[in-house]
Amino acid sequence: MPELPEVQTVLDTLESRIRDLEIVDIKILYKPIVEEKEKTFKQKLIGQHFRDFKRRGKYLLFEMDDITLVSHLRMEGKYFILDESVPLSKHDHVIFYLSDGKQLRYNDVRKFGRMELIEKSDSYDDFKDLGPEPFSKDFSVAYCRNELSRRKLPIKSILLDQSFVAGIGNIYADEILFAIRIHPLTPGNCLDEEDMKRLIKQTRQILKRAIKAGGTTIRSYTSSLGVTGRFQLSLSVHTMEKCPLCDSKITKIAVGGRGTYFCEKCQVLKS
Repeated sequence: MPELPEVQTVLDTLESRIRDLEIVDIKILYKPIVEEKEKTFKQKLIGQHFRDFKRRGKYLLFEMDDITLVSHLRMEGKYFILDESVPLSKHDHVIFYLSDGKQLRYNDVRKFGRMELIEKSDSYDDFKDLGPEPFSKDFSVAYCRNELSRRKLPIKSILLDQSFVAGIGNIYADEILFAIRIHPLTPGNCLDEEDMKRLIKQTRQILKRAIKAGGTTIRSYTSSLGVTGRFQLSLSVHTMEKCPLCDSKITKIAVGGRGTYFCEKCQVLKS
């Protein structure tokens, strides 16, 4: 599933390609992807321009003239910008006809992605009950202390909880925990203040590096806009076989139903 760096990469690429273009028509080929009624969705978006491009967690926020289009890619969602002459794929489900003659196509093999319209906002702080952004000042030691003190779940599960911090997914949770040398099964309330400082610092550093590298291409995921994630070349534990520090075999377990990779020697299980 695309995580924060992949979503940011898609957003940045789209901004460079479609900013200020007008939506002149829309075709919806698979209606469940759009939360609103088709007629309402079209009425509110046709004639609008792509004015600003924001992200909240793993959500793409396209600010139009007077409304915001929200897109969640889920497992396989992708965007293509193509000439009208290019035949439609069977997985193209929403087509935006743009004022420059191009088409912005939402493509989704598994059809899990969703789009909805919301009011424009200065911050989107309360959107979907998401926690603070990793780069926000609100993601602080004080915040982590307050949140983690009452959480006994494994820290890996907490990092995947979007109400704790927005945008972190399975790959980056593994990488962050390796970077701070904490075992993924360590209960959240067992982290001390130094752990929290390192958690915040490494979360930001790893995500920044991943964004700079264009995200992580795992299996079928790519931004499909001429951008290929290169961060997979820098992964330390996720899907790896040996620890880059001690050369021990990487262990894989399930935490909260998610495949989890870690080094039993380098990552400490606190209790």
